[in-house]
Amino acid sequence: MSQQGGFVGGFLLGTLVGGALGGVIGALAASRLQTNPQAKRLQGDTPLAFGEFGEMSEENMEAARQGLEAKIAQLNDAIDEVRQQLGGINGYADSPWEHSSRMDS
Repeated sequence: MSQQGGFVGGFLLGTLVGGALGGVIGALAASRLQTNPQAKRLQGDTPLAFGEFGEMSEENMEAARQGLEAKIAQLNDAIDEVRQQLGGINGYADSPWEHSSRMDS
């Protein structure tokens, strides 16, 4: 029972020390970012909210959309290939979800 109490005490002490140390390091990092002129230059004039994007031209948006469509097609091909490989291993030649279970017969 004393080992369990020692574990709980050590866990709580570690939590307190880790939280305090993390708070100090976070405060130091935040103050350095505020005083660093290079960080301000990288942030731009106005910070963007989550989900907002900078100005994108129609060409950039179209290129991004086409790139995403190509990646999705690549992923679909890879999924189909793995599905075919696993289907052969499991004894199903085609799509296993379209057929009833072999246990039902």
